[in-house]
Amino acid sequence: MSAPVAPAATGDIRAVTLRFGADLAGFRAAVRALVAAQVPPAGVAWAMAAPGGRTSAETERADLFGIPAAAAGTPTDAPALSLPRAVAGLVDLVLCHREPERFARLYTLIWRVLHGERQLADNPADPLVHRLGLMAKAVRRDIHKMHAFVRFKALGMENGRERFVAWFEPDHFIVEAVAPFFRKRFPAMDWAILTPAGTVGWNGEHLAFGPPAGRPHLPEGDGFEEGWLAYYASVFNPARANPTMMRAEMPKKYWPNLPEARLIPGLLEGAPARVADMIAREASAPRKRDPVRAVAAMAHQAPASLAELNALISATPAFVSGGTRAVLGEGPPGAVLALVGEQPGDQEDVEGRPFVGPAGQLLMKAMAEAGLVREATYLTNAVKHFKFVQRGKRRLHQKPTGGEVKHYRWWLDAELDFVKPRLVVALGGTAALALSGETLAVTRARGPRPLGARDGLVTYHPSYLLRLPDETARREAYAALVADLTLAKTLAEAA
Repeated sequence: MSAPVAPAATGDIRAVTLRFGADLAGFRAAVRALVAAQVPPAGVAWAMAAPGGRTSAETERADLFGIPAAAAGTPTDAPALSLPRAVAGLVDLVLCHREPERFARLYTLIWRVLHGERQLADNPADPLVHRLGLMAKAVRRDIHKMHAFVRFKALGMENGRERFVAWFEPDHFIVEAVAPFFRKRFPAMDWAILTPAGTVGWNGEHLAFGPPAGRPHLPEGDGFEEGWLAYYASVFNPARANPTMMRAEMPKKYWPNLPEARLIPGLLEGAPARVADMIAREASAPRKRDPVRAVAAMAHQAPASLAELNALISATPAFVSGGTRAVLGEGPPGAVLALVGEQPGDQEDVEGRPFVGPAGQLLMKAMAEAGLVREATYLTNAVKHFKFVQRGKRRLHQKPTGGEVKHYRWWLDAELDFVKPRLVVALGGTAALALSGETLAVTRARGPRPLGARDGLVTYHPSYLLRLPDETARREAYAALVADLTLAKTLAEAA
């Protein structure tokens, strides 16, 4: 991260030029120096360098798939500032905004807070706070859109790793703010995101940032995109098709970059017929006063698609204690490999996605070492709700019983029938029980074996590794997990 040009006196005005974009480190260093020199807001002229321009001690940028050089910061003797958390949060977001006056507005806020208005940021009626709040809200929405609407295109393999590139047009300077999200979500592939506000790339070890880019010529289609389109079509819910709301949530500016946009007209056209078919099947189901039994009766009528199955799962109350929402499987239908865990954890229940908590992060690391890509693998759990007991503010995981696993088993069978993986990996004993109907000890059952009617492989659940108290045992178990996933990949691709 760059540092600002040292403030230089111009009459009674100090000029500060920050790096193009959201120069958080530069802004912090400048504010500390200005406050130490007792320069009021009216005595500062803020500016932003042009794209590609350099401020003093600007970080050298590396190739997006290379390793970035170490950041060269400009040290300052000015003391650090003690600011309320609400102020720091506003600074982080508002600096990403495109408005040129953002630096001056933020410095005015900080100056007032340091000069007697400590609780200023908690007063939304103050005109300055109100304006900064609106700017922060706009940046948060832009970050959400980038999370949702970046679509990668495959560029092929290099040095044994897949490479992907995406083009996105944010409204604000959010590239550096969203980079950790994409690093965490796609750790196993090399990728670059190009935008008119800056670029970011990941090579499996380091993030690298670069200057603004022009729209590149991207491949028209590939297997990665085809898998995504199949997945999108399968989860499209015709009963919730609302073109007005869809346009509000997916503005037209993003459509050229979204391959699924070309599917939407056909999906909308067929929505009424699909909804009528779903209603007809519901009407033919036995009428029960008990909503749980009613949903179960509907479910046992063999849903016609994975989307219909997921709708039934989502509509069914949790069978286990605690569960607040169903966490559905994630991945493309037709994936050659499916990984089945025990149940969602606390973080999965919060985010509504499988394998995003601590155990999921460990699994993503092991998958990457085994050459598996999350987006090409189907991930799900034997039990669809998080079973827990509340202890104060904490939600403590509870292992599902055999009866609870059996209750969810038909859902898992139907789900895998739609996905049709060539090989299913049972992560832990609960998953092995759900898939095979047998109680298996993982340490003895590890390796390839039939799981019910499916070709399968049994290995450790990553949460088991996290519970091991001995570091040597953890390393050995992790190596075994990577070896098992590598073997599963080989077997699935050869099937």
